[in-house]
Amino acid sequence: MKALLLTAPSQLALVDFPTPEPGPEEVLLRVRACGICGSDIHGWDGSTGRRRPALIMGHEAAGEIAALGSRVEGWRVGERVTFDSTISCGVCAYCREGRLNLCENRRVLGVAPVEYRQHGAFAEYVALPTRILYRLPPALSFEQAAMVEPVSIAIHAVQRVKIVPSATAVVIGSGMIGLFVVQALRWAGVQRIIAVDLEPKRLALARELGATDTRQSDQCDVPAEVARLTGGLGADLAFEVVGVGPTLHLALASLRRGGSAVLVGNLAQKVDFPLQAVVTRELTIYGTCSSAGEYPLCLDLISRGVIRVEPMITAVAPLSEGAAWFSRLSAKGGSQYMKVILQP
Repeated sequence: MKALLLTAPSQLALVDFPTPEPGPEEVLLRVRACGICGSDIHGWDGSTGRRRPALIMGHEAAGEIAALGSRVEGWRVGERVTFDSTISCGVCAYCREGRLNLCENRRVLGVAPVEYRQHGAFAEYVALPTRILYRLPPALSFEQAAMVEPVSIAIHAVQRVKIVPSATAVVIGSGMIGLFVVQALRWAGVQRIIAVDLEPKRLALARELGATDTRQSDQCDVPAEVARLTGGLGADLAFEVVGVGPTLHLALASLRRGGSAVLVGNLAQKVDFPLQAVVTRELTIYGTCSSAGEYPLCLDLISRGVIRVEPMITAVAPLSEGAAWFSRLSAKGGSQYMKVILQP
């Protein structure tokens, strides 16, 4: 099969690679669409240490079942499916609780930290356990289905906190995940959603997708603006979707006393933390990691148009152009692109 192989940091090659054999409880998936994730870009250049060559990356994908393992039941060749990017073991304490994202034996498609190497979906085929498969609604395209993983991150993040319709939420960061968080908050019934970013075009899209207010963070005092919009109180909820120190401080400073912050972004491994402000204002901090079984809900929301994914798809290109797209996305000005989907 053809595969896009990471051969060295910042080096990708389209190569002939052995087609995987599905295990007894696995299927062989013919990949039809696979999105380039921001984590792939940071892994590609070696900065995270979680994409060690040689590796086939890619974990946001959809396709058709091409072959069945010897013990597979309830699935058939030709079915259109997507899959959870997390391969959970299904037997540990967290899996039994339904907290699949915290699985003790968690593996992620297209990732190679020191502990393991799991080839991903920037290839014509990938072998997957049936427990992480999800059937596609008939009207959903493969390209739309390849967006379900980032949508699930947003839905999971929003469901980490109790939502009341009267709540005001501020979303710091209007990149792709931030825009999905905006839509997820709208779906959850939040009445006022304040989107914050540096890019005017992203803020315009945030308003189109459900933000009631937008603020450009280098043009105003965001916490003061949030306070003004909320009668001097501040936001009930803040979603930090960047993952660096300044945006964390911005999110926490935008909250009312007793408010809650959901930390979605994790670009920096460590940041300065305003401990005294969190303690004296009795703020609640929630971490959120990946998703935990929300795929069926997300597929339904996408298929019904409740969550719109098309505005975030910048380009659809053949796998042979993958190396060029990685270079483009990592270069200066790459932030103008959102999601690029490759077709093996």
